[in-house]
Amino acid sequence: MGWASFTDGEATAGDLLAMAAVRQELERAGLPCDTALSPVLDPAGLRLEEADPAAYSHLVFACGPLHGPQVARLHRRYRHCRRIAVGVSVTDPADPAARGFDEILPRDGDGIAPAGDLAVHVRPRPVPVAGVILVGGQAEYGRRGRHREAAGALTGWLRDWEGALVPLDTRMDHRDWRLCGDPAQLEAVIRRLDLVVTMRLHGLVLALRNGVPALAIDPVAGGAKVTAQAQAWAWPAVVPAGQDGTIDHSQLRYWRDWCLSPAGTAAAASAAQSPPASPLSGLRRAAAPAARRRKGKRRVKELRRACPAGPVSARVRLGGGRVQPDAGPGRAPGVPDAPAIRSGRGRSAPAPRRAVASCAVRRALPGSPLPGSARPGLPAGGLRGSCRRRARGRCAGAAAAIPSARSHRPG
Repeated sequence: MGWASFTDGEATAGDLLAMAAVRQELERAGLPCDTALSPVLDPAGLRLEEADPAAYSHLVFACGPLHGPQVARLHRRYRHCRRIAVGVSVTDPADPAARGFDEILPRDGDGIAPAGDLAVHVRPRPVPVAGVILVGGQAEYGRRGRHREAAGALTGWLRDWEGALVPLDTRMDHRDWRLCGDPAQLEAVIRRLDLVVTMRLHGLVLALRNGVPALAIDPVAGGAKVTAQAQAWAWPAVVPAGQDGTIDHSQLRYWRDWCLSPAGTAAAASAAQSPPASPLSGLRRAAAPAARRRKGKRRVKELRRACPAGPVSARVRLGGGRVQPDAGPGRAPGVPDAPAIRSGRGRSAPAPRRAVASCAVRRALPGSPLPGSARPGLPAGGLRGSCRRRARGRCAGAAAAIPSARSHRPG
């Protein structure tokens, strides 16, 4: 027996392992024995109150401190037995809890050379390790949400499972040590698990991305994003909550066993190698045209401010030339009414009233007004461009009619 035998005591893993080590050693010596455990740990096992003192010749107390009234009462109840304490801490040799033993084989104490703990002598059977991710509620699903009921049904089923359960949460908060502060920390834990039992979508996603099988529970009646994400991954281990929030335990057991089988682990590894396509693949296509349209509209406005409609034209040498005024009948000196664009080969071609030279406008704006022009905003140095394509007259943005902002696509 030990501290794990007391109903009002505290049981640790070390206490249980130490008691197992003592039982194992006695059985090897050919001495039959019984182990008394608290009903909290083993409801069907032998209780200390039910162990008849007359049926035993020895009492062996394993692990923990020799201190407190619970230990002292053992000496009165089992007074006719030889009482031995092994692997214990002797904090006060004069304490009645310590003085009542016939022999003490200590682990440590004042003036006592420390010895190894009894827990090292027992290696428990391997058990699977599962991370459990619950969710309290999601208001966006309204009356369809069965989160609280599903969480209660799931945790009730998990109590009867012998696997090691690790509570996890996908929420991040560096102020709370129980939560991860960075996704890398959460994924580092998930990669070391055998299974993830999750009610959250990202618990499913992060498990499969790291090649760990996931048992997903959809807490929304009729199915929602957890079921949809499992379908995107072609992952079968999904258990939906019923209309009343109940969960079919037979389905939970079936998919749990499948996830832990070689077939389930292989399927998770395959999923990690070929994740489904996401909407991110269309983001560049959706965002880039909008950005170009906004940019084009800004260019049009700049050009219209610089070259508003009116009887104004200019002869533009794209290779770095200057605006040359051209007089004509009915025209003011230096203010021609029809622009022409000279290409790099020296040919001139008529141009619409408004022309866009995107790179040239970028260099020219803002600038000083053209001398002799009544239109402010056009630079005196002319529209300059250094692009070789523009010099050869091949840049569509160098001279293009602008019927509307929608059709403008700068070079």
